[in-house]
Amino acid sequence: MRALANAPVHPGDRIVYRKQKVSTHPSPHAYDVHPASQGDTYIYFIDKFWTVEKVLRDGRLLVTTRTHKHHYLSPDDPNLEKAGWFARLRHWRRFPRLSEETDAEV
Repeated sequence: MRALANAPVHPGDRIVYRKQKVSTHPSPHAYDVHPASQGDTYIYFIDKFWTVEKVLRDGRLLVTTRTHKHHYLSPDDPNLEKAGWFARLRHWRRFPRLSEETDAEV
């Protein structure tokens, strides 16, 4: 994945965050799965589909998850990528909707 250093990001933009996880049972969406050095767990990545809620003055991004949790991300994080048209089309249900978007459609 590539960082968002060259792509302008605006509130409402969809992003894909590549998150590293460790567990005994990788999820069905896991990829790049490798056993841990001890052999009891697996290290893997999953894609998180988030929406940019706000771009802060210092450049950080306030993003919203599907469960309405918030995370602050640096735009130059190598695990962060702006969702392309194919990801937006294929995973449209997995991106959270901002409250303004929901209110505008009602």
